[in-house]
Amino acid sequence: MFVLGLTGSIGMGKSVTAAIFREAGIPVHDSDAAVHALYRAAAVPLVVAAFPGTLRDGEIDRTRLSAYVVNDPAALARLEAIVHPLVRAERAEFAAEARASGADLIVLDIPLLFETGCEGEVDAVLLVTAPEDVQKARVAGRPGMTEAKLAAIIAKQMPDIDKRRRADMILDTSLGHEEAARQVRKLIDDIRAGRVARHHA
Repeated sequence: MFVLGLTGSIGMGKSVTAAIFREAGIPVHDSDAAVHALYRAAAVPLVVAAFPGTLRDGEIDRTRLSAYVVNDPAALARLEAIVHPLVRAERAEFAAEARASGADLIVLDIPLLFETGCEGEVDAVLLVTAPEDVQKARVAGRPGMTEAKLAAIIAKQMPDIDKRRRADMILDTSLGHEEAARQVRKLIDDIRAGRVARHHA
């Protein structure tokens, strides 16, 4: 089974690309969705213990949690030390289930793949990218997004130019959905035909 890591900074089109893989019948694990689910389940007691007052209606209130970590790198590091191991365990379980069901290819959608050192979990990395003006235009349209908020998010992410150097493959989503879908289908064919090298070959 080939494990493809999918990553890309905010506004680059990663969610759309993940959806294209799903439409092609490829199992996709979404790390962001896993975090949100953990805030309603296993992570709740751990987060509440570290960040009192973040519990509301039996789950973690992400707005209250955000207030703790937004300008406090030490608090963010504490939160990541709780959440990241839980998400890694979920990804491993997802991969094991896919392997057992006979899947030949899965995608792990990990927004901070390089930043959190997850290259070891995947056979190759696909970076989704777009020119900076396209990225900013996409993100500006999101509800509640401000220039300051975007700057804070980008500051946490490795610069796109560095990700381009480290990725095995690059998909530019500024060329439209049809072109992205064509490239994804070609990549799936290349992986299945053994034309994509594995990190851990």
